[in-house]
This record gives sequence, C-alpha cells and structure tokens, in this order.
Amino acid sequence: MNLLLIAGGWSSERDVSLSGARKIHTAMENLGHSVRFLDPALEFDTITEAAEEAEFAFINMHGSPGEDGLVQAMLDAVGCPYQGAGASESFMALNKAASKQLFRRAGIPTPDWQLVTSRPDESWKCELELPVFVKPNCGGSSVGMGLVREPEQLLPAVNAVFDLCDEAIIEPYMPGVELTCGMLGGRALPLIMIKPKPGSEFFDYANKYDADGAEEICPAPVDDAITEAVQGMTLVANEALGLTGYSRADFILSDGQPWLLEVNTLPGMTPTSLLPQAAAELGLTFEGLIAELIRTGMRERG
Repeated sequence: MNLLLIAGGWSSERDVSLSGARKIHTAMENLGHSVRFLDPALEFDTITEAAEEAEFAFINMHGSPGEDGLVQAMLDAVGCPYQGAGASESFMALNKAASKQLFRRAGIPTPDWQLVTSRPDESWKCELELPVFVKPNCGGSSVGMGLVREPEQLLPAVNAVFDLCDEAIIEPYMPGVELTCGMLGGRALPLIMIKPKPGSEFFDYANKYDADGAEEICPAPVDDAITEAVQGMTLVANEALGLTGYSRADFILSDGQPWLLEVNTLPGMTPTSLLPQAAAELGLTFEGLIAELIRTGMRERG
C-alpha cells in the first residue's frame, strides 16, 4: 500500500511525535508498504494533496494539531482512511475538562477539577484545596504540568501553563500509584503500573522519556478486581467518547479506588511506549500492532 505517515507538527510534543514516527516508518517498510513522511510544520499546505495520493494515512501526532481532530477532519474531507478516533471524537478527548464531564455522566470516577480560561491576576482564588496539579487543559506528555503544595506556588504554576497555551486545568493531588490501560479494537489490554524514578513525585516528562525514567511494569501487579475494574472503566470511557481503533486511558489508584484522569487518542508509538508494551504482553509485535491498526482503520473508513 501507499501510506502517508503524518508526524511532527508544532506542538510542545513535537519531538515525541517524531521519535515514534521513525520506528513506525521502519515497521511500515518492513511490512512491505511504500511510505511518504509528512511533517505538518513544514508541509501543512500539502496535506490534502498528499492524502488524495495515498491509500491510507497513519497519524502519529501529539497535542495540537493532531490529537485535536484537525488532521482527521482534513483526511475525512478528501476520503483518505486513517487509524484511530475521528475528528470530533479526537477534539472531545483532548479537552480534559470536556471529557471529564462525559466520564462523570457515564458513572466513571474522575478527580474534581477547575478550568481556568484566562490568565489570573492576584485576586484569583483556587476552588480546590492544596495540594493540586496544574496542567494544560489540552495537552499531553506532562508538558507544563506542576504539583503545587504551597499557596505561593499556585499563581506561578498557572501562569506557566498560560505561557504554553490558553487554558489550564487544576485537579486535586491524589496519592497513589499510576495505572494505564490500552484499548485495541474494542478490547482492553493488560494494565501497566508506572513507578516514577526515585525523587520524583509524579509521572512527569523526564520520567516518561529519559533513559533512566520511570519503571513500567506489565502486567501491573494488582489484584484481579482492580484489573477488571480499570479495564471495564476504560471500555466505558471509550464508548462515552465514541472512540474506535485504539487509545490509552490513564488512572490513579488511590486508597484502592481507580480514578480516570484522561484518555489519549494517539498514544505514544515507539516499541517501548506503553500501549505497544501492553500489546506485546498479548503476543503482538510492534510491526504486528502497526499492521493491525492499518487493518482496523481500513475496515472502519476504507
């Protein structure tokens, strides 16, 4: 097949996107496909033309554009099939404050939150008790995320987010262990437990991408009841958002209760990323995973 691999872009997660794209490109060629690589930061005005010439597009974008549904909408406009969530579903999932409303509506426990839509002044007050996490409302890879324990840290943390984007979301700090659950073709994958490296309080950017980052344990060493609960919530969350193909849901397990934090529609896709790790636990190689995502995308949109 003639494939179009779209990655890079201009979000704060550009480097993560490009890193995964290199592995995907190699896997596609090993599968016998012809691949054209396109970076929207350099060739945005050629996306629809390139998509019309391709039989399938594989999107490996993180942040906006990519996870916000823009690229998906452009591909839809010219009838080019692609993997994963559609345009409107991607847009909803990327917005944490919006998706958390749907999680609550579906009966899924998710931490309380406060959405901040303009840069605050000295009179602004946080509605939640400290400690809290402050992070971009539409973003990932823990870019811009900060843990605030003292009142004097709060305003600088919010302003740091507004240096990156236009919306901040604040959530209470919940002590516990992080779990992640992938979805592939409507099936919940084995859980992964994430243990940040010593000295780190949460799964930040360095923990995710440094060579000596967090320990990732698959399958997660939790009891069967927790595994079943998290997998069940993952499938319900995907249904609530209307997601198909694949995704990854992130949880915090606090006092024996799993709480859903967010769902990623374009999860990291290097061979050592979380979703490929979980797929490998079921015997699916990285090349096999790429092949399955192409098959699924063609079946849904071809």
